[in-house]
Amino acid sequence: MSPTASRSEPDEEPAAFSPFPGRPPVTVRRGAPAPFGWWPAICIALVAAIDRIEYNLLAGALPRIQEEFGFGDAAGGAIATAGSLAAVVLLLPAGRLADSARRTWTIAAVVAVWSLLTVGTGLAGGYLTLFTVRVFLGAAGQLYNPPASSLLADYYPGPGRTRAFGYERMAYFGGLPIGVIAGGALAQSVGWRTGFFLVAVPGLLVALLVLTLREPVRGTGDRLTLWYRDDSGTPPAARAVTDARVGAAAVPLRAQIRELLRIRTLRTVVTGLGILFFGLGGLFYWMPSYYGRFFGLGEAQAAAVAGGTGLVGIVAGIITGSWLGDRQGGHRRGRRVALGGAGLMLGTVALAGAVAVPVLVPQALCFGLANFGFAAALANLTAANADVVAAERRGLGFAVLQLLVTLGGSLGPWLIGLASDATGSLRYAFAAVLVPLLVGSAVVLRGRRHYDADAAAATHRSL
Repeated sequence: MSPTASRSEPDEEPAAFSPFPGRPPVTVRRGAPAPFGWWPAICIALVAAIDRIEYNLLAGALPRIQEEFGFGDAAGGAIATAGSLAAVVLLLPAGRLADSARRTWTIAAVVAVWSLLTVGTGLAGGYLTLFTVRVFLGAAGQLYNPPASSLLADYYPGPGRTRAFGYERMAYFGGLPIGVIAGGALAQSVGWRTGFFLVAVPGLLVALLVLTLREPVRGTGDRLTLWYRDDSGTPPAARAVTDARVGAAAVPLRAQIRELLRIRTLRTVVTGLGILFFGLGGLFYWMPSYYGRFFGLGEAQAAAVAGGTGLVGIVAGIITGSWLGDRQGGHRRGRRVALGGAGLMLGTVALAGAVAVPVLVPQALCFGLANFGFAAALANLTAANADVVAAERRGLGFAVLQLLVTLGGSLGPWLIGLASDATGSLRYAFAAVLVPLLVGSAVVLRGRRHYDADAAAATHRSL
């Protein structure tokens, strides 16, 4: 069989592979995007969804909570900002843990802690208690990302990697509007406290589901990617699982971070996504309040319009971006990064329309298109980040990404709240995020030329 035929007909070249220590070999079909099935991606997507649903209940219920506790917009934005900043303190240690510990157990423990803190939110008796509990929830909220991202990269080789990360990003950002919608609806129907109690239950169930995942050998996805591209008929053997852990533990944390930041594509992705999250974090946090103040909608209606429009755009963007990234990712130079930059630019232009248009229906359409562009970018840039970091450093690589992305996202709600108090208008406050988003788009588009070399170096290092 010719190399061309082997790539077009992966089902005809199965081979035995041993990705799980202590388990029998499994049959892998050459070129398969999901050689071990899609359940790991779905399970991690559920983790991402419950994280954002729990965290964003507050945005949907915020008008009722402000009314009960009597605090302003700056104080409301500070809750989200402080929680995100608290996560920054723990992200780098969490990234190093992701490169040395059992990732499935770590993720399950983090999800269980979220659920308990969500119950604590519903028990808060005043602003100070609410603020404190949300800071702890914010600190724990981002800790699933480094181990989960490392796990996805090991389960899914190149042809399915954008789709796998796309599912996680779709759930993450889809959970955001779902949380907003649920927060507003529950606050209006059963009270905001009851809403937090109810959402803790599925969180505990998801923690149990994570324990159904097996722990693959680190670098499995990279070895399969190389086999898919190679003309030889045998997949490269897996290293002992302890090799990567020993290597990660032997190098000081600062040296590991310096090494990661030398990767040019990683710097591009971190910069672009950090700026993007600055805009998205502020917009989603305040958009329900915006619809209530400017269009006269009630809490549930405002949350439904903001969340529903955002959800449709996110799902469509992730599906489209993932398909394009996996279908053509290997045929054009820097394709995944180029798609990311194009999505960011589309989202920024559409967001400018959403800020400028004073009529509800076209404004909502522009907001949905903005989410479409941003979501298409997220799927490709997240997969590109996995592509350019070697397996033994991938947990820390995603921790660095998540740290700077979290910083950007944490500043958005607070700065928009401050600008709203200063100008008396959320619309003027929203306009302030457009310039940083344009800068982020330009940075990503410019950085696409480094992707191919960085991805090749990471793949060979993982062998």
